[in-house]
Amino acid sequence: MGFGDVLENVGSMGKFQIVHVLLLSFPALILTMHNLLQNFLAVVPDHHCRIPWETVNGSRHANVTDRARMEDLLRVFIPLDQNQRPEKCLMYSSPQWHLLDLNGTHGSTAEYHTQKCTDGWTYDESKFKASTVTEWDLVCDQKSLRWITQSIYMSGLLVGAIVLGRLSDKFGRRTLLLWSHFQMAVSGTCAAFSSSYPLLCFWRFLCGVSTSGLILNAFSLRVEWVPTRFRTSVEMISNYIYTTGQMLLAGVAYGIQHWRWIQFSLSVPFFVFFLYSWWFSESARWLILNDKADVALKQLRRVAKMNGKQDEGKKLTVEILKSSMEDEQLTAKNKHSVLDLFRTPVIRKIACCTMLAWFATGFAYYGLAIDLQGFGVDIYLIQFIFGAVDIPAKSICFISMSLIGRRFTQSTSLILAGCIIVANIFIPKELKTLRTSFAAIGKGCLAAAFSCCYLYSGELYPTVVRQTGMGLVSTMARVGAMIAPIVKLSGDYISFLPSSIYAGVAIIAGFAVFLLPETRNTPLPETIEGVENRAIKTSGKGKDPERRDTSLQELHRSLMKQTV
Repeated sequence: MGFGDVLENVGSMGKFQIVHVLLLSFPALILTMHNLLQNFLAVVPDHHCRIPWETVNGSRHANVTDRARMEDLLRVFIPLDQNQRPEKCLMYSSPQWHLLDLNGTHGSTAEYHTQKCTDGWTYDESKFKASTVTEWDLVCDQKSLRWITQSIYMSGLLVGAIVLGRLSDKFGRRTLLLWSHFQMAVSGTCAAFSSSYPLLCFWRFLCGVSTSGLILNAFSLRVEWVPTRFRTSVEMISNYIYTTGQMLLAGVAYGIQHWRWIQFSLSVPFFVFFLYSWWFSESARWLILNDKADVALKQLRRVAKMNGKQDEGKKLTVEILKSSMEDEQLTAKNKHSVLDLFRTPVIRKIACCTMLAWFATGFAYYGLAIDLQGFGVDIYLIQFIFGAVDIPAKSICFISMSLIGRRFTQSTSLILAGCIIVANIFIPKELKTLRTSFAAIGKGCLAAAFSCCYLYSGELYPTVVRQTGMGLVSTMARVGAMIAPIVKLSGDYISFLPSSIYAGVAIIAGFAVFLLPETRNTPLPETIEGVENRAIKTSGKGKDPERRDTSLQELHRSLMKQTV
């Protein structure tokens, strides 16, 4: 009897599993918001150099009642840009009072001497009350810092995936989940009250670390307590919860419109999540694999009682639990390293192509999702649209994976996303609705690619290195997400360069996926040798049988030497 049979006997998808999955899913709504929070923490409102009149009146964010007088003063102190709007980073070296004479003849304002802002900036508060940009003047020469914040947060995700993932295997899923909830609550709340920009970056980094811990351990607790036949449905629900969080973020940001209170509102709930997480049961699978079968027995009997299967729970013994996990225990003893993913040709090709696919997906996805203001449309509306488009995109993805195949779905979604990003480069900025529509479709394609990545990669890697492989590729996705904001900086020199890079990487990765085998309706591979053998048999159809047998023998000898 396998462990799956044990779960079926103690209630299958019973009351415990339903409550368990729901409680694990609630934090996902807010975790999604934290990933995309930079769009609203670092809103860049209309601004111009603060002029002497505003300095005298002591207002950093001037509220001028006399509009006509303000316009006159701006004409005197601030030159106009190519769109006939006040320059954001320049002011006249001396007041040009003669410009107030509307009947006079004046030369081009470009002829007058200008200088950088000397007394700070004045910001338009009509659409957003305060952001990190207005708090610490992250504009003009300092505007690159707003992208650095997101990269620092994403680097936290990367560190969290590496560090907390390993600690989870050592100390347990529940323990690390509790710690991650507490860390997110504390670091997120401290970020809301940061007194300086470097301090904000530090707390946001810790938020990123805890986000990874929450995602990894919540996923493990879900799949390790849910019977195999329900896992796909549970993960589909989790995907849609993630999407719902993106849409809710638009409403939260619109209702609050102050970066500190948005950050605070999305951090305090984790104190509640931390408190109710003490109810969760540690993964019985993890307990058995770590020689704690007696503790696992208590947990399973608790689950059986809650599911109304108390009699079945009493029938379980420590010996039954140990025997149900014999195969997994054997696999755990024969541990493989990351190097095993690059020692033989087929696994090496799988590793390289999946790494590129995950990197490209994370890179292009966050390249589109973190610059909502760049489309010139209301950021609350576009945030909602970007979230809503994921629902049909993921639905189409699941249908395509089931009916056509994983490889086609993965490659097509990446190539299509890249082509749409390229097409958007050539659409005039005046056509805001069309540009937004194209961007939303592209983002939907990347969301579909993300959904496919998890299933496809899990089916490509054999059981003995599946966890290692998935850890490697998910790390590459986080590296892509971390680099995406930095690439945005190249737009200061060539406006279309960031989009070109995002699109190019996605298209290249899409074509690379065609080199991988299809996994639809095929059994999961168990060993590296099995994957290599299957590839040789597939490529050897119609060839000399003796040559195929020789190749198989050589491969077997090679793998045996590496094992020794």
